[in-house]
Amino acid sequence: ATMNRETFGVRLRRYREAAGLTQEELAERAGLTANGVSALERGERRRPYPHTVQALADALGLSDAERAGLVTAVPRRDGSA
Repeated sequence: ATMNRETFGVRLRRYREAAGLTQEELAERAGLTANGVSALERGERRRPYPHTVQALADALGLSDAERAGLVTAVPRRDGSA
């Protein structure tokens, strides 16, 4: 059940490390800045835009299940997780 409680940033970092990418490499592939990736992983940015999440998932080559896990880790705008 801890898997479901992971924050977006924790999950993003885990997927990135599993893919063997640095923050810079992931940023380049996803069309983001390394600072942007870092802010997401640290939880400074908690609600990335849907297109950002898709770009990250594409850059990481995530499976459908992993992609869904990343999407569901984004807190909803109404404040619920």
